[in-house]
Amino acid sequence: MIDVVSDGSAVREIEVGMAPAVPDALPVLPLRETVPFPETLTPLAIGQERSVQLVNDVLAGNRMLVMVASREPDVEEPSPEQLYDMGVVGVIARMLKVPDGTLRVLVQGGQRVRIDGWVREQPYLVASISQQPDVVEESPELTALMRNVQQTFSQIVEAVPYLPEELQIAVANVEDPGSLSHLISGSLRLPTEEKQGLLAETNVARRLRRLTELLARELEVISIGSQIQSQVQSDMDRTQREFILRQQLKAIQEELGEFDESAAEANELREQLAAIELPEEVRKQADRELGRLENLPPAAAEHGVIRSYLEWIASLPWDKATADDLELDHAREVLDEDHYGLTQVKERILEFLAVRKLNPQARGSILCFVGPPGVGKTSLGKSIARALGRRFERISAGGVRDEAEIRGHRRTYIGAMPGTIIRALRDAGSNNPLFMIDEIDKMGSDFRGDPASAMLEVLDPEQNENFRDHYLDLQFDLSRVMFITTANTLDTIPGPLRDRMETIEIAGYTADEKLQIAKRYLVPRQAERNGLKRSQLRITDAALRAVIGDYTREAGVRELERQIGAIARKVAREVAEGGTPKGSIGETRARELLGRQRYYAETKRRTRLPGVATGLAWTPVGGDVLFIEAQAFDGEGKLQITGQLGEVMKESAAAALSYVRGHLSELAPSLPADWFSNHDIHIHVPAGAIPKDGPSAGITMATALVSLLSGRHVRDDVAMTGEMTLTGQVLPIGGLKDKALAAQRNGITTIIAPERNEPDTDDIPEHLRKRLTFRFVSEIGAVLEAALEPIKASGRNGSRVYAGATPTESNPR
Repeated sequence: MIDVVSDGSAVREIEVGMAPAVPDALPVLPLRETVPFPETLTPLAIGQERSVQLVNDVLAGNRMLVMVASREPDVEEPSPEQLYDMGVVGVIARMLKVPDGTLRVLVQGGQRVRIDGWVREQPYLVASISQQPDVVEESPELTALMRNVQQTFSQIVEAVPYLPEELQIAVANVEDPGSLSHLISGSLRLPTEEKQGLLAETNVARRLRRLTELLARELEVISIGSQIQSQVQSDMDRTQREFILRQQLKAIQEELGEFDESAAEANELREQLAAIELPEEVRKQADRELGRLENLPPAAAEHGVIRSYLEWIASLPWDKATADDLELDHAREVLDEDHYGLTQVKERILEFLAVRKLNPQARGSILCFVGPPGVGKTSLGKSIARALGRRFERISAGGVRDEAEIRGHRRTYIGAMPGTIIRALRDAGSNNPLFMIDEIDKMGSDFRGDPASAMLEVLDPEQNENFRDHYLDLQFDLSRVMFITTANTLDTIPGPLRDRMETIEIAGYTADEKLQIAKRYLVPRQAERNGLKRSQLRITDAALRAVIGDYTREAGVRELERQIGAIARKVAREVAEGGTPKGSIGETRARELLGRQRYYAETKRRTRLPGVATGLAWTPVGGDVLFIEAQAFDGEGKLQITGQLGEVMKESAAAALSYVRGHLSELAPSLPADWFSNHDIHIHVPAGAIPKDGPSAGITMATALVSLLSGRHVRDDVAMTGEMTLTGQVLPIGGLKDKALAAQRNGITTIIAPERNEPDTDDIPEHLRKRLTFRFVSEIGAVLEAALEPIKASGRNGSRVYAGATPTESNPR
């Protein structure tokens, strides 16, 4: 027993005898990450208030307590449920009270005991206990287990430094198997769970067998660790030897005046970086990497990585910018020179320049040009860059599925490099270029990440001033870069990304606009590309109109340019063979050169029978006409829909049929009321290989059905678009300008559209509005009046047709 007497500055220890008897209840001292074993000494540091009180009370009594490991080592004062139920009775052999108020005690382990119940929990834990003696069954196996344990443990003592050699001698002299297992178990560095398992095992043979497994595992781990240590030491010795030899070689080269290529590289990079006005963060990082480069031998694996990294930093335009040309007259002249039409886009660019002229620090919007292929979205970006006097860089986003394409790869990867944004900045050579991000609607995502999410930071004026590429891991200010994106459709662009851009729709060109574009740009360009003089390739307006109407059917002008290129190649062949061009190329000559006509106006042929109506559709490549065909035959009142239609379009067909069935007596009064019960309806939309969807074909389907039932033909000069409700109301649609252009290309002169779309005609060129008649309607009755021809004869299926009113103009425009 230890009595402690303190005079304020010194601490004295007094030893007394030990009590031999083990009572039925004892105080419990929880241990953190420590498992006690019988017959072993356990040093403990006591700092908690209740543990200090426990030790003081024990010293005043029989000096005995129960040591139990905690299941939750992070809990300061564990509850009874957080303690293991097997522990060891201990007797305090020594105790030292230190000036900070904590205690240092040495506890002699005694019997193993099990906690049967808890007597009290305050001020400290007290439990009722029962002794758990070892079960020893003498056998040759037990002797073999003892020897194997002793031998393996001796090997471990020789291999690890934390076990003293005296322990090896002590283990060799222990003859009791239980004592042997306790001594070795307490000496090893094992997880608490495994040590507690050894303590809880009362069968000595099973305990030795388990201990054999643990010792074998530890020996294997120690052996592997020794091999790793030897290899590391060998590598370090080789590296140190190379370093010393290189230092000696360096001294010899300096003495002989020879050139050090590695040092020259580092000096060259240092000079390049010194000549650039770098941000403070970038300067610190560059100096740090330069220091590493100078201390590495050229043969080191990191030498090339660091050199490439520094070369990238030196190649970026941190302090290089071009001066903006903000003269609005010059910008207007450049835009008009390069592009015909596109008034809305040009006005928006001039507004941007005006703002920059008045406020040079203003952050501009991110523009997104949306339109069909071939309308000049990308070339318009080049013209804007030329008007501003900025460098132009095109970035193709189509098919990009890896986020690293935008942000780059981290330097830990082999072959890592910056993303496309940083690469484009290097190629531009200035920090304020114009970036044209092409086909942004065609980005995808997979297991490698979502590039559209990476674009959020790039295209956000509030964030891109702190853009951080993964490879550089440095901030680069993108706020001075002008971003313009292009897309064919907005549907595939994620909402958050679409929200960061100002959308400018570029619809297709009218036939007159295509004619002017061909005369001003396409014909001269094809003449130059095919080696012809301008006088050798003269095409009349009639020939160009024939090419536009009969050989192309597109919203843009790419196919038109290809056809003009075909004419130019044939003329070039004539010139190359020694001939001379036969004057201007007229319509007849153009048809001879291009061959048979490719496109025909099919509206009259398609609508010569009742049950066929012409609709207008919007597609990502521009507007188009759509023929809706309806047919009836004997059946049970079923509806069949074909043409690879989407769910929305199928629902429109069902709604149109429901309306017609509900108003059969008005639309076809000669038909019996149960006519639909005895007939099936088939609605087909030709071009079945092309998927179709959308609600704007609703009034077209209804018109086709009424035409079928009444026998009245649909006018061949009329096309329509509009969503229809079950009550016959006509709802607004989108893309009216593209649909109007498609109508013009197909010889349509009258367009039926929803009344609420009337303001959209302001976007249609004035010369096109004059050639088209718009009839704006709000309900299906007005659609039928404008679309169906007057009654002629008996209806289909032998029914007689009612006398309908002659179509009248409804709000023409």
